[in-house]
Amino acid sequence: MGVLTRIGRGKFILGETKVYSPDITAKLKLVYNKLKKEFPYIDICIWNTSILNEFMIHQPSVFNFIIEVEKDVTQSVFYFLKELKYPVFIEPTSDILEKYLPIDKEAFIIKPLVSESPTQLVNGITTISIEKLLVDIFCDDIIFSAQQGSEMRTIFNEAFSKYSVNQSKMLRYANRRRKKEVFEEYLCSFQIYGSNENKAAKL
Repeated sequence: MGVLTRIGRGKFILGETKVYSPDITAKLKLVYNKLKKEFPYIDICIWNTSILNEFMIHQPSVFNFIIEVEKDVTQSVFYFLKELKYPVFIEPTSDILEKYLPIDKEAFIIKPLVSESPTQLVNGITTISIEKLLVDIFCDDIIFSAQQGSEMRTIFNEAFSKYSVNQSKMLRYANRRRKKEVFEEYLCSFQIYGSNENKAAKL
């Protein structure tokens, strides 16, 4: 009926659910399908950092594809994309990104997919959820260096105000990334997060 939104196990707030669904571009779908054809049995999560512009004040002009796959196939995926002539990196350091990341075209950054990551299926593509997006930005200040500091606070505030965020799912994922305590401390600094907790009703 749109009266309550579930934000965690046994937790609800007033208001209808606003589901986040990232944009699936033709290029993203093309790359995903190529990967699934070559590696049909692996889990893949793919997205483009352009989706962050919705939440940011200072918006980058160059974006990157983030491709997360099972850890034992990261090298195989790297060489496959390399053969397709894409600029590709595996868990790059800040030094490598500063020296070699192209400034005139999209690069592909490969990361190990954390088990039980909160992904979602959009138009047949396994991609990122709003909960995973927020945790990943917080945990990885190298790949998401442009989204740190005050910009990260803006992203979190925009995400919480625009969409329904499942706090339990988000904290479980932060725990999988071994950052639950510091992440929860960061969340508690947001009035919107605290107000959600205060309005949440145990049902």
